[in-house]
Amino acid sequence: MNSISRAVPEVALQAIRKLIADEGFGPGDVLPSQRDLALRLGVSRASLREALSSLSALGVISVQPGKGVFVQAPMELAPAAGGLAWPFAAQASAEDIFQLRYALEGFAAGLAAVTLTADELDALQDNVEALRLELKAGDFEAAARLDFDFHRRILLASGNQAMASILSASAELFLESQKLPFIRAERAMETWQEHRKILRALARRASGPAQKAMQEHVRNAALRTGIAFVTPG
Repeated sequence: MNSISRAVPEVALQAIRKLIADEGFGPGDVLPSQRDLALRLGVSRASLREALSSLSALGVISVQPGKGVFVQAPMELAPAAGGLAWPFAAQASAEDIFQLRYALEGFAAGLAAVTLTADELDALQDNVEALRLELKAGDFEAAARLDFDFHRRILLASGNQAMASILSASAELFLESQKLPFIRAERAMETWQEHRKILRALARRASGPAQKAMQEHVRNAALRTGIAFVTPG
């Protein structure tokens, strides 16, 4: 993806954050109307809506139809990875990895829905239950390993060896990206809820819903770390 294709929504997102900080908006304050924001920032309404959607998922704002856009939380998030150092910057950014996972794992989940065996489905069900227990116990290192294993099993179940090889070659990058969302402990259970939704689609052998659920999960995981990436469409 080139810099032009991803620039507008991301620029809008950062511009809204700057507006909130510079003009002293606090929790509960209402922002200018979406029409005024779009004019002020010089972006389309579609780009503005995407930026607002990302900020809403991050818990920074609340979009209330018929009422307006309200600030929910102080602007404390760093531009990427929740402020944590990303140890693989020389190879790829955290944003790039999430975007790769969105494309790769969404497609793999769609394939797995029609190819995975009963034993593979049982293993995924065991994984999801184990993840719930580790999250309740607050062991986020163990949760991240289970998260990685859940995604690994789906890639393997897809039957596409090339995609499985990409995971094997980049295992450290994938695992590190799966640790990042757990920096927000209060939202950690969202990972389990999203895995459960993916699992339900896989169990129904529903290819389209499985792909969509996986893509939503990867996008939401990125948002929980403070990363908003652009997707086609």
